[in-house]
Amino acid sequence: MNLASPFSISVVAITALAFLGLPIGHSMIAGSILYLLLAGLDMGTAAEQFLNGMYSNYIILAVPLFILAAELMNIGSMTERLLRFCDAIVGRFRGGLAHVNIVQSIIFAGMSGSAIADAAGTGKMMQMMMTKDGKYTPSYAAALTAVTAVIGPIIPPSIPMVIYALVSDASIGYLFLGGMIPGLLMAASQMAIVAYQAKRHSFPVEAPTPLRELPGITWRAFPSLMMPVVLLGGIYSGITTPTEAAAVAAAYALIISVILYRSVSFADFYRSVLASARTTASIGMLIAGALVFNYVVTVENIPESLKVILTAWDLSPIGFLILVNILLLLLGCVLEGTTILLVIVPVLIPTAHALGIDMVHFGVMVVVNIMLGLVTPPYGLLLFIMTRIAEVPLRDIVRDVLPFLYAMIGSLALITFFPSLVLWLPRLLGYQG
Repeated sequence: MNLASPFSISVVAITALAFLGLPIGHSMIAGSILYLLLAGLDMGTAAEQFLNGMYSNYIILAVPLFILAAELMNIGSMTERLLRFCDAIVGRFRGGLAHVNIVQSIIFAGMSGSAIADAAGTGKMMQMMMTKDGKYTPSYAAALTAVTAVIGPIIPPSIPMVIYALVSDASIGYLFLGGMIPGLLMAASQMAIVAYQAKRHSFPVEAPTPLRELPGITWRAFPSLMMPVVLLGGIYSGITTPTEAAAVAAAYALIISVILYRSVSFADFYRSVLASARTTASIGMLIAGALVFNYVVTVENIPESLKVILTAWDLSPIGFLILVNILLLLLGCVLEGTTILLVIVPVLIPTAHALGIDMVHFGVMVVVNIMLGLVTPPYGLLLFIMTRIAEVPLRDIVRDVLPFLYAMIGSLALITFFPSLVLWLPRLLGYQG
């Protein structure tokens, strides 16, 4: 590649602006405009790509709606009721609170679609419950909360899968289905680690919930437990599109929190809408920047060039998937997940198509990789979030995260080598890919 070419200068500009502290979305827009200027192209193309991409993709609307649903759950009493239900189910085992942490992430996975929302929503509460009376060390509680939160965007609904559908034209509904078994597999690997550590380190046993109290606890949590049923039932019955289902999820969370539980004031609602708008604006600028930069990448014919290079290597589909796994795991250490989805993954999709790799399988594998990046040092956004919540050094959390990270990488390997783990449920409901 010519180091003085417009594309090279554009990439250097984007990198420099990002290191100087400019948000990556703004950096990509500025670098793309610089490319258009140096290449002698119409700089108005940047605005055209931005507007066409943002306003012609109906599925992007699902992102702010899922974010709003997560915020509404966090401000209501839905969280407390669900945690009480999880404690009644698995709290009686050795290391019970650690298992509760994992189970509540599985349940919350069917509601918010965001790992960060799951960690922020239940992170403080689980941290307090696990460290009360010195039951678990603060670093272990924080590490476990971080790794369980990555289950959220793998089990449907999933904001990363919505974004992947945007760049790949894969079916959101089948992507959601494809994430079910991998998400449960990762949860099982985490519970296996907890069970081993509980026996080795003699984790405490919680007082079991009397069986006579279980129906009442379940009944109080029942409206919250029904949210995944309402959301996914609407999608797979054909009543709603995924975007409409996201709107239903937000409305359902609002009705349950305000009318049924009566736990949300107008001030709480206003703050949740404001927080959702801020998060949506941040993601929106990142999507806009990626759309403009992807136009630059297309003009430079980089996806096709990469496809020619990889084809020349005569890689098998499995060889390509292994290479992609290594690449994404390394990139996940230093890049934010949405950036990888919007900038790196579109470059890889043509090669995956050429090798006959199923786009649903590829998408779920990519999302699992990106979720692992959230808990992989040195960047690991969830690690930083839990560092602030738990007020413990990052190095202590990293030490306790590593056994879970290794187990989840093992789950990723199974997903890579056995596509049926991803495709069994979609094919059960008629997927022909």
